[in-house]
Amino acid sequence: MKKSNNDNTKEPLKTDAGEPKPSNQKTEELLRDVSHPDDQFLTTNQGVRINDNNNSLKAGERGPSLLEDFILREKITHFDHERIPERIVHARGSAAHGVFRVYESMSKYTKAGFLTDTSRETPVFVRFSTVAGSKGSSDLARDVRGFAVKFYTEEGIFDLVGNNIPVFFIQDAMKFPDLVHAVKPEQNHEMPQAASAHDTFWDFISLMPESMHMIMWAMSDRALPRSLRMMEGFGVHTFRLINDKGEAVFVKFHWKPLLGVHSVCWDEAQKISGKDSDFHRRDLWENIEKGNFPEWEFGLQIIPEADEHKYPFDLLDPTKLVPEELVPVQRIGKMTLNRNPENFFAETEQVAFHPGHIVPGIDFTNDPLLEGRLFSYTDTQLSRLGSPNFHEIPINRSIAPVHNNQRDGHMRQTINAGGTNYHPNSIGGGCPFQAKMADGGFVSYTEKIDAVKVRNRSESFRDHFSQATLFFHSQSPAEQQHIVDAFSFELGKLERPYIRERMVGVLTQVDKTLATKVAANLGIPVPNGPERPMNLGVSADDKGNHEPVSAKPVIEKSPALSMANTVKDTIKTRKIAILATNGVSGSSLNTMKATLQNEGAAVKVISQKLGSIQTEEGGAIPVDGSFLTEASVVYDAVFVAGGKKSLSALAGDPDALHFVNEAYRHCKAIGTEKEGSDFLNATYIGNKASQSKAPDPGVLIGMNPKDFVSAIAQHRFWEREMARKVPA
Repeated sequence: MKKSNNDNTKEPLKTDAGEPKPSNQKTEELLRDVSHPDDQFLTTNQGVRINDNNNSLKAGERGPSLLEDFILREKITHFDHERIPERIVHARGSAAHGVFRVYESMSKYTKAGFLTDTSRETPVFVRFSTVAGSKGSSDLARDVRGFAVKFYTEEGIFDLVGNNIPVFFIQDAMKFPDLVHAVKPEQNHEMPQAASAHDTFWDFISLMPESMHMIMWAMSDRALPRSLRMMEGFGVHTFRLINDKGEAVFVKFHWKPLLGVHSVCWDEAQKISGKDSDFHRRDLWENIEKGNFPEWEFGLQIIPEADEHKYPFDLLDPTKLVPEELVPVQRIGKMTLNRNPENFFAETEQVAFHPGHIVPGIDFTNDPLLEGRLFSYTDTQLSRLGSPNFHEIPINRSIAPVHNNQRDGHMRQTINAGGTNYHPNSIGGGCPFQAKMADGGFVSYTEKIDAVKVRNRSESFRDHFSQATLFFHSQSPAEQQHIVDAFSFELGKLERPYIRERMVGVLTQVDKTLATKVAANLGIPVPNGPERPMNLGVSADDKGNHEPVSAKPVIEKSPALSMANTVKDTIKTRKIAILATNGVSGSSLNTMKATLQNEGAAVKVISQKLGSIQTEEGGAIPVDGSFLTEASVVYDAVFVAGGKKSLSALAGDPDALHFVNEAYRHCKAIGTEKEGSDFLNATYIGNKASQSKAPDPGVLIGMNPKDFVSAIAQHRFWEREMARKVPA
């Protein structure tokens, strides 16, 4: 075996282009095996070098295996225990390493070092996830997405454990087990997987009107992101920021993706699940490997303590958001994900987030859902990871020094020297010492509390519909139609008609037009109103006193809530398919490909088979994929290259026609050369054009390549979606 001249070193990671990858040195040494691959012998977990890793120890070549074979037993035992219990929720996850840097000091509001020191680059580890499905479920389920960020700050770990939706289903953690039990596969037959379209979920939701705001988001396009790189993140709860004077403000945390917020449509999501159930995971991994590092700006909504009761909603209610039109989001820093995990299990699967992991300068509020999470997350890690020492797993380790009197426990890794494990002590010189506030010691915010011990909720939590109405009214017409379609699909899957009817009754409290359209799709009359009592989730003694109330929305519309208003000025990292076969115009194909790639898009040439295709000029062009393995649903736009022979062949190929018809149905930009109109005439587009002389939005014939770039940047042309007759 070749020996390395540089023990304990490793070649720097490189991108596909051969450039060195950014390295987060503070965490890399903790998280990587730094020994050189040329200096590794196969060993047991105790370091004993193995001479034969192919055969077990036997009594004779054909005899029984021996119990004393410690190598076999260790190997099999480890294999038997390689799977830990998956997360009850957020089991399906993808993650990446990165860095965060603040633009300007926030010392006016907080003493947290990573938010005040502009010279500091803070390592982060981010895990994205779906909520309802198991580890093996599809990435494209209609679901909430988790957006959890672990900051390895110099003052300790700060975990911002949020979602891609700014509110939640319930107001009190007491109801969380019920919510999850309801949305998980039904207990009698364990179906459906990763789906809310079943009776138990909607039975629960229809009896818990506090869920209506969140359910509007879940039925919207926000639940079907185009990419993990193209979705917002939210801290959900209201937190506090504390400055070095002990002054506090309320804060809502936001992540704003620089690529904009984009989605897929429902029909497309279902097909992607069949074509590539790892669609989001693959997209994140491949783009980081290529050096297309995802970026988000970190935003804060700051609310002075004096304004705590200024709004008609309660800041502590996790089913409410603060409209950006009332309190603008201040973008104060940027997070860049620049390195993929090297071992999925050791990092993505073993990472342990906890909203209770905070640092000086950040503190909690009395949000009753947050309060329950502060208990639940530690309890969950003890169950999943099997030990109170889960913080010693490399991906969870603080980069700040750890000194305390905690010892022992299952799988303890730290070897503590010295003779004392208690405080106060004199034998150990009093170490470790308590830290004064001036030394960075954490001091909880001194909030005054004077109240009676009760099981109840504030009256200010009773408005369950105004923000659901605000969300629906803020959507574009296409987005509103998608919400109607989502409710119609989900409720149409129910086996019990009375749950369907009850849910439509609750929808009448959000918007009568919404309820009417959903009822029409379900073939049922629109109820006059919801069943009474509406809220069966309250105390048995309080049903009459805690019915939901209807309040007027604080504003009529919030443009920030609609994805129609997201960034649409870039095609960076978009996937574009160029359809071509033998006889293609090499000039047409190469000009468009170069233009798209110069704008940062990922381009693939798709043909009838792999290999290469011959151009009409006599050259050859490599093929990246064939119709056998590729589908339009995994691309953002389609270009049909010129060349009469190629266009004629594609016009006679059902797979090529289906590829374009499907892209048209999903409202994507489609382009071709002037001579490509004959090909389009063979598709649904040509059939539609013969019926209407109106120009088709997003279909460009004989255009300048830059016009095609502008069309792709629009993401989708949803006005085309009204054509339900597209054969795809």
